[in-house]
Order: sequence, then structure tokens, then C-alpha cells
Amino acid sequence: MYRLAITRDFIAQHFLIGGDWGAENTRHSHHYRLQLRLRGESLDRHGYLCDIVELERVLDEVLGGYRDRTLNELAPFAGINPSLERFAKILYDELLARLELRDVTIAVRLWENEHDWAAYGAD
Repeated sequence: MYRLAITRDFIAQHFLIGGDWGAENTRHSHHYRLQLRLRGESLDRHGYLCDIVELERVLDEVLGGYRDRTLNELAPFAGINPSLERFAKILYDELLARLELRDVTIAVRLWENEHDWAAYGAD
């Protein structure tokens, strides 16, 4: 099984809703780190699981929509708590829709600090 991963850092803000989580209920920033992981059984004719230049371009475009923004104000989070788990799924869905992959599965792992992460996808 072949595996490929790329990682990007970005900062975004949010505030949690629907519960009493103290300071988390007020707008605050996280230095997020996203790791996009790909897995597949075979390589293309160039010896790639996926063209990493294209992968980086798509990832940077997707993250550009969240970088330095408040998640609560963005359409994917309308009316829902912008939890780490939901953010990982939203990023997964956007990346999967934009990437042209054949016989390759993806997973997103998203850290909100050095220690805490959530993931979504085939890992």
C-alpha cells in the first residue's frame, strides 16, 4: 500500500455554540495544522500516487477559504457548532470534491494545537 501525506499550517478563529464551554464560547484563534493523507494500491505511469504539485495547489486553495477567517461566519458552519471534528469533515469533503483521484482514498487529520486533533476519512 502506497501512502503520501502533505501538511499545511494556518490560523483561523471560531467560537463554540450550544453549550457552556467557558472561554471557548468567545471568539478565539487556533493555529491549525492539517495533514492530508492519501493511500492507494498502485502508482500512475509517472510513478506517482498523486501529482503532489496538483495536490498542494488544491489544498492551498481550500485552506485559503478558511485562513484568517472566523469559521462561524462561513457557509459550511451555518447554524452548527464549529467543532474540530466537524471542521475535519468539512475539509475532507471539499478536498475530495476538488481532487481528481482514481483508486486513491484520502484522510484529513486536523490539529488545533500541539496535542489535540480530529480526523475524517479512510486512514
